[in-house]
Amino acid sequence: MSLQNKTAVVTGGGTGIGLGIARAMAGAGASVMLNGFGDAAEIERIRAGIASEFKVKAFYSPADMTKPAEIAAMIKTAESELGSVDILVNNAGIQHVAPIEEFPIDKWDAVLAINLMSAFHTIRTAVPGMKACKWGRIINTASAHSLVASPFKAAYVTAKHGLIGLSKTVALELATFGVTCNCISPGYVWTPLVEKQIPDQMKTRGMTEGQVKRDVLLAAQPTKQFVTVEQVASLALYLASDAAANITGANISIDGGWTAQ
Repeated sequence: MSLQNKTAVVTGGGTGIGLGIARAMAGAGASVMLNGFGDAAEIERIRAGIASEFKVKAFYSPADMTKPAEIAAMIKTAESELGSVDILVNNAGIQHVAPIEEFPIDKWDAVLAINLMSAFHTIRTAVPGMKACKWGRIINTASAHSLVASPFKAAYVTAKHGLIGLSKTVALELATFGVTCNCISPGYVWTPLVEKQIPDQMKTRGMTEGQVKRDVLLAAQPTKQFVTVEQVASLALYLASDAAANITGANISIDGGWTAQ
């Protein structure tokens, strides 16, 4: 599968699923722009490593996904530096776990801003260029929580359900322009985002780390296995290909059977 002469912007691309997708795109020949927070030296190591390993252009944007102006500027910079934004992967995400009556308002606002609103801002800015090229792929990382809910995750579940609605609407609007818009909905993938929520789950539920992994995280996945970053990246790579030209407005689960129940 070749993405030669294509470019990809991946938000939340410095770690976990986003980094896996960015590497997959680069491995297929696409130039990439990464976005995310983190240690500057580590980010530069990752960027330089992708450029060197895959012999593609690789850039980094520190745009804050809670700030619409910075998001729009990131897309415009990608277009000027890379020539176009052919593939847009909205993967940036954060999580907060708390009972609804104790859910901090600032955390609600931040989760909605990064997990949902940022996708609106990237899409609205990238779409004119995709329409002009008559080709584009928008891939939104949703979650099994776009289809089902779990306790104590009001903001995250709300954001992921909203992302599905946004994706379907965009798919319909762009259906005659050669641009697709789809969601990938993983179950639990072993990433820093999942790892970081374990202490909150332990505190909220009064469980040990092992109990949270077994009885909370993997309880809903019939395979009893974490989804791998590589599996999600492979699905994203397929959706970016010409073979997936007639897949649009879809929400594709990769969750070990979670939402089949």
